Amino acid sequence: MSEKWSQACLIARGVTLGEEGGARLAGWSASFGAGLSLLLDEEGAVAGSLLRVLAGEVAPAVGTVRWDGVDVAAWRERSPEGVFWRDPRAPWPEISPEQWVGELAARYPAWRADDWQRHVQGLALQEHLHKEMFRLSTGSKRKVLLAAALASGAPLTLIDEPEAALDHASIRYLREALGEQARRAGEAGRVWVVANYELIAELPWNQVIRLS
Repeated sequence: MSEKWSQACLIARGVTLGEEGGARLAGWSASFGAGLSLLLDEEGAVAGSLLRVLAGEVAPAVGTVRWDGVDVAAWRERSPEGVFWRDPRAPWPEISPEQWVGELAARYPAWRADDWQRHVQGLALQEHLHKEMFRLSTGSKRKVLLAAALASGAPLTLIDEPEAALDHASIRYLREALGEQARRAGEAGRVWVVANYELIAELPWNQVIRLS
């Protein structure tokens, strides 16, 4: 095994996606260590489907995805606190951000309530915490998801199109927060996999992987 593979926490080998939704990827391999990795999908064709596979939500048609040598889906089932991932396009139940965060705080042992409050302030979410999620704008829903991802402390955190539907002030804040996560990567050991349609040049990416 090469040094690149042996040092990675999340390893995908020979991954082929099914053609559901038009996603096409065959024989794809990559490794992800602590810090920020970007999946650059300029055509927006496969990133969302690939994130679901990397998160252990669905299995690849062919290939394997492992976290520290264990199948990621089996690891996630056994230790759901290890992965933070939610498809931002998935419908929300009749629950408020405040209620959802209560569930997350109980699920993730490394949850940081002080970080959650700081990100709520930074993303201007205070007035929305008591509203039902499905009543929020697309941008506000994504802000809730991002603030929770940042505060979760999950070893494996995956985000799809982090800046979509955000206002300029929130984009600036998010970039600062992700930059802070990158600087803390050695201490925290968190693996971040971010998918986007364009390069966010301001962030200190460990690697940028082009998908299309």
